[in-house]
Amino acid sequence: MTSVWAPSKWGRFFSRSPDWTLTREGIRLTLEVREVSHIADVAESSSLVVRDGLLWSSVTVTPEGSAPVKVSGLSKRAAASLRAGFAEILEEIRIREESDLLSKAHRTMTEWLTKRHEIESRADSERRWLTQEMLHSLEGERPQLNTFEMVTLLRDAALRARLGDKAVELDRHLREWMSDVGEAWHALNTRHSERELIECADILDRVESRPLTPEQARAVVCFDNRVQVVASAGSGKTSTMVARAAYAMHRGIAKPDEIIMLAFNKQAAEELKERANRSFQRLGMNGASVEASTFHKLGLGIIGRATGKKPDIPEWAFEPVEGFRKLAELIDGLKDQSISFRAQWDLFRFVCTRDLPKFGEAARPDAWDEQGAGSILTADGTRVRSQEEALISNWLFYNGVNYRYEQSYAHDTADASHRQYKPDFYYPDIDLHHEHFALDARGNAPAHFGDYVAGVEWKRQLHTERGTALIETTSHQVRTGTVLDHLEKELTERGIVLDPNPDRPIPENGLRPMPSEELIGLARTFISHYKSNGLTPDELAERVDKLPADAFKHRYRMFASLAIQVIKVWDQALAAVGGVDFEDMLNMAADYVENGTVEEPYRLVMADEFQDASRARARLCRALVQKKGRFFFAVGDDWQSINRFAGADISVMTGFRDWFGHGQILKLERTFRCPQALCDVSSRFVSKNPSQISKNVHSTTPAAGPVLEAYQVEQREQLSDAVRQYVEQLAEGVQNGTITPGRNGKVSVYVLGRYNADQQHVPRLPREAQRVVDVSFLTIHRSKGSEADYVILPELLTVLRGRSFPSTRNDDPVLGLAMPPGDDYPQSEERRLFYVALTRARRTVVMFTVQGKCSTFLKELEAEGAVTIQASDGQPVQEDPCPACSQGVLVLKSGRHGQFRSCSNFPVCRYKPKQKRSLTN
Repeated sequence: MTSVWAPSKWGRFFSRSPDWTLTREGIRLTLEVREVSHIADVAESSSLVVRDGLLWSSVTVTPEGSAPVKVSGLSKRAAASLRAGFAEILEEIRIREESDLLSKAHRTMTEWLTKRHEIESRADSERRWLTQEMLHSLEGERPQLNTFEMVTLLRDAALRARLGDKAVELDRHLREWMSDVGEAWHALNTRHSERELIECADILDRVESRPLTPEQARAVVCFDNRVQVVASAGSGKTSTMVARAAYAMHRGIAKPDEIIMLAFNKQAAEELKERANRSFQRLGMNGASVEASTFHKLGLGIIGRATGKKPDIPEWAFEPVEGFRKLAELIDGLKDQSISFRAQWDLFRFVCTRDLPKFGEAARPDAWDEQGAGSILTADGTRVRSQEEALISNWLFYNGVNYRYEQSYAHDTADASHRQYKPDFYYPDIDLHHEHFALDARGNAPAHFGDYVAGVEWKRQLHTERGTALIETTSHQVRTGTVLDHLEKELTERGIVLDPNPDRPIPENGLRPMPSEELIGLARTFISHYKSNGLTPDELAERVDKLPADAFKHRYRMFASLAIQVIKVWDQALAAVGGVDFEDMLNMAADYVENGTVEEPYRLVMADEFQDASRARARLCRALVQKKGRFFFAVGDDWQSINRFAGADISVMTGFRDWFGHGQILKLERTFRCPQALCDVSSRFVSKNPSQISKNVHSTTPAAGPVLEAYQVEQREQLSDAVRQYVEQLAEGVQNGTITPGRNGKVSVYVLGRYNADQQHVPRLPREAQRVVDVSFLTIHRSKGSEADYVILPELLTVLRGRSFPSTRNDDPVLGLAMPPGDDYPQSEERRLFYVALTRARRTVVMFTVQGKCSTFLKELEAEGAVTIQASDGQPVQEDPCPACSQGVLVLKSGRHGQFRSCSNFPVCRYKPKQKRSLTN
């Protein structure tokens, strides 16, 4: 299209403009003036300016890189035509540029979508899962496009007309580009799973002695890079692991020598290998064999290949009992070598044996008086009002200081509104009073203490007026640790000679300090977590410094100091025999794999009992699958995580994605063991902890009698006889046909103990009973993976000071210095231990307890209606709980003045309800 504009004859005359013509050819504008051509830079909208004058219009053309050229004499009508023509040029340029922009973006988009379609097509043809690794790689290659601008441009009708059919294609590709690839691949993977369940049904049905359940089969064919299977108790997790190995070989995902199954002990590894070999033979995979190894064996092998010398792990460096003995020996050596270590060790377990509640909060009482008022017990049997006062009392007793607690002041201070003043502590040998004030660093009391500070001032003033000596200590001093040095200075300057003695005899009514054995065990557990987390002394000190201001930092700091010294001699002992401990070995092996020193061949790594993994174990697993094209499959049940003392860290499982990146989390919720009623009770009990992974456990195992039974005897000494009678009744039931025999023609019974000492309750049965009943003992910790028809829990007791289930000794909070924050639900590990005990039974769990010492766990089940506690005569137990300690029950006793009721936990709890007075004529 060509258009020409020129001045009119009169316009040129009156405007005195030279003769000129402006020619448009397509989007080209050429101004010719005196035979010189000037081409307008039409890419700029300002390259042509038309201005109307009174009669004529002027035209200014700006060529690219040149000065503007102005002409005039154009009529108003021609000027309007020129403006319209220039607008058409600009519009044409816009459409052309935007069309080119969209076409270029479309080509870029199409290239990426083609790559995506190729990946999807290849996965479909090769029967492969679309993995998260593939998705991450694809998304990493995705070009940056301004999709908002593209969508906006495609709304332009003129531009769509220019694009024609390509606009429709671009719409479709743009929608696909903007869609969530992850969601799309999830749908494709779901379809892939359904097809695999059909195409591989022969393998999935024959790999084990019975066909896999649908949820087991789905876990097998879900071949994302990272998969965690949360398996309920008795849900067949081993079957799932073995089947996954067979499926991986069948589909060519991994060769037999590229598969490893990791177990936590040698016996479990051997069982895994045997199960796998039987399954492969059943499937006709003759000669196929996969590696089943412990972390111990794998780690040593990696280090050996990396260094040319396999290190030694002494038995005491990984076996709990031997480790405890070795550590006790090393600590005894430290005590002999260092007076300061010995003093610090004894001071910690004797004086700082317990943590403190938050500033202003009350600790749970240790004892109760006749009116039900609670108090804290000290080592010398004194009943004090606070945990801080108990610490001071214990220090005084430890050092042999003669003191009186809350002895009446020598001067009478009682009046109509106030009782007689009783200072916290009094030292009769030096006539010194001592007040311990609940004051922080600024001298402030907790807000809810009311006019406490006024009382402090009154006491100070009283001593000044009466001329009696007073020393003071504060909560701030206790929590920072300066209180002991302060007390020592104040007392010794006044003539007190300290005589520290950790073996000072403890009165019968005294609260025993932390046994040295318990502190040794705590140190051993701490070493495991410290090393598993790869901590250093500086990092440990930093963690102490970051504790809340009102924390008992002195105790944490004291323990950290002890632990670092113990770790040093532990490492020296290892070096002396050229060995490493288990945690160091795992970290070393992980180092060599992570930095490429050792290249492991495994494409498929599977870990059993993952709820018991330490952070060092998890790190090694992560290192093994760090390269592309590798798969990690972890199976476990966080509800059965009960080995924190051995270094297990439940956060590895509950925080699986934090450790291993995006992963599939599947569940095996069908159990082949427990009847549904027992599943319901045990699941409800353990799942009250919200930090655990939720599951809905279901079973098709039929019930055979009540799933829970509970019996109470009057005295602890009667428990063994009660257990024996119950087992003999079982034997009689099998003999007379009222009880169906188990799998081997007998009824199997586990006596499960919270402690090894519970083995005393295993009954000696007559020979006839032995023919129909198998009875064996296991600790609950060792019972995982085992099952029996009947499970007997012989000592479901809560004793205020003694062997209890749940244990009344909670995990010491100092362990938190070496572990991440997380599972702080009350008695969380003890609850999981109880769950493990309950879920070992195929038929019934039988619980035995003692009057006034009933386990809080059993009480919880009773309160929920899950079980009725029966007395020896078979009648439901009817008791009045003690309102003071909430643990004992009120029992009838005889005294000098006749019968009365009091708490069964006497003498710890001395509560007596007031006797009702009877009116007689």
